Amino acid sequence: MDQTDPDATGAPPVPGVDTSRISGIAAIAVYILGAAGLLLAINQVFLLNLFGFQPLGNSYLYYLIGIFLAIAFITIPARRSASRRVDWFDWVLSALTLIACGYLGLHGIDIIQQGWEFSAPTEANFAAGMVLLATLEGVRRGGGPLLLGTALLFGSYPLFADYMPGFLWGTSFSFTETIRIHVLGVESIIGIPMQVVAELVIGFVIFGSVLTATKGADFFMDLATALLGRSRGGPAKVAVLGSGILGSLSGSVISNILTSGPFSIPTMKKIGYPATYAAAIESCASTGATLMPPVMGTVAFIMASFLGVPYADVVAAAFLPALLFYIALLFQVDMYAARNGLKGLPSSDLRPLGKVLLDGWPYLLCLSVLIFVLMVMRLETYSPYAASVVLLVTTALRGETRLDLERAKALLVDTASNIASLVAILAGIGLVVGGLSYTGVAGAFSRELLLYAGNNVPLMLIAGAVTSFVLGMGMTVSACYIFLSILLAPALIEAGLNPLASHLFILYWGMLSYITPPVALASITAANLAGANPMKTGLYSMRLGGALFVLPFIFIHDNGLIFEGSIFGIIRSFLIAAAALWALTSAFEGYLYGIGPANFLSRVLMGIAGMMAIIPEFYSDLIGLALILCVYATHLFLLRNNRGTTS
Repeated sequence: MDQTDPDATGAPPVPGVDTSRISGIAAIAVYILGAAGLLLAINQVFLLNLFGFQPLGNSYLYYLIGIFLAIAFITIPARRSASRRVDWFDWVLSALTLIACGYLGLHGIDIIQQGWEFSAPTEANFAAGMVLLATLEGVRRGGGPLLLGTALLFGSYPLFADYMPGFLWGTSFSFTETIRIHVLGVESIIGIPMQVVAELVIGFVIFGSVLTATKGADFFMDLATALLGRSRGGPAKVAVLGSGILGSLSGSVISNILTSGPFSIPTMKKIGYPATYAAAIESCASTGATLMPPVMGTVAFIMASFLGVPYADVVAAAFLPALLFYIALLFQVDMYAARNGLKGLPSSDLRPLGKVLLDGWPYLLCLSVLIFVLMVMRLETYSPYAASVVLLVTTALRGETRLDLERAKALLVDTASNIASLVAILAGIGLVVGGLSYTGVAGAFSRELLLYAGNNVPLMLIAGAVTSFVLGMGMTVSACYIFLSILLAPALIEAGLNPLASHLFILYWGMLSYITPPVALASITAANLAGANPMKTGLYSMRLGGALFVLPFIFIHDNGLIFEGSIFGIIRSFLIAAAALWALTSAFEGYLYGIGPANFLSRVLMGIAGMMAIIPEFYSDLIGLALILCVYATHLFLLRNNRGTTS
């Protein structure tokens, strides 16, 4: 992953993209293709019929893939050691991809009406083969060799499915037929992942880029600093709150670290947090970006499509678990600061809250518009565009946030590069979906898993957690989720678990690889900024992010945490879960509010109390509460006796 310098907007680099390549003719190509791709998306979403052009659904997807894969070949080098210029073969790949996808787009209605998926003209077969090769090269550049291997393995499964034993047996296809079903069919390259990008994700990518270009990141970090900077361990709390807000609007873990980390990590180190601890806090706080509404990550949009529910329902279900995760992080950094006597920032280093809010009203207004259109009006497709327009108009009133020509060009490059990276990866992941769907193996695998588990739900959850975690080490979170949503989620649902909770469970465990060695991309990125040991940072991140290991097992059994049930039940579930996380945090950090440092026995008892409260059962909650009261009563009794002896 290249970590080049931020562009003129102040935005962090897109993972995998080398911005130094985007100059001269390459920059002109990206400007033209990027503008064309964005106009195409806006034309399709709002049915504008610009210049009398309104393509069919499949034609639109082919045009989009052609444009943004071409951009990906320009912006993402073929190998890390490649030269800092666009090579001749990058131009050739871009041109051939545009021609092949353009041909298929022009014949979109023929593909449907004449059934080209089953029998196509020779030139259509050649175009399909070219698109397939471009897709494989795109996923290699954007996702790495392991993701390419996964796409190849499952994408080629139709070639040998009838040779596989037992439930792995499936319908086989010839080589040419396999190419056609992947490229001309509607369940592979232009399947759900790409449809979600085309219909929903592009708008939110535009919003995130506009927010960064208009200095929204600066405002939200200033807001977090004004709110929590003075408190003990203030910079760490600022990192948690600031990264949580930024992540909720960008959905990108690594970009979040590269945006907030250069500010938060040095400030944490300045007041006494060790470099390793500071990096771990930033990596955990940024990892929550994938979970925190309203934007979350790309995977949340894909989840909504797989479940067949509005995106707003996914946002609502994800809110309380994400809030609990950030509450647990705040507990930990506060207890660490209290135990180690760390102070906050001096008032002279802070801007008054009123002044921050007055200057940042455009960002609060656009966020309000986004949430209102998304959650109240339920117009999820339009919400990011409405928020982007409001933000561009309101920030144009001030010179320091107004877009000039250079920043507008940088905004275009940033947006196009982000979308290109997504298209390159998700088109390749579509091969996994198509390979499993067309052979019929996906449904058979789920039924077999349910049979082998003997309807033992805890066993299935543990197996699912381990599988999600292992796959998350080698895949993007989106790839891991898509793979398991096809194979594992149906078995969990058939076992009687809530569909939305089951899909969230897979997402949570898949994203743990961001903070867990040996992969730990978030921890490694933050460690580089902090000058800390990456492995130690990963281990600290695991401890600080312990809530992520626990929360999925809470909400998959207690659906009150995903806003299902009565208001009383939801509030009760939230308070019990918060108490459980507080008890576990006290055990981890060795500190009791109102008491001070805790001894070994108290830490053990608080840990047991937290685990008992996690179990969704009335009597276990009572036992957990009793243990907490017992620990506090004992400490208060000892404190009173010590005071009496001293006096």
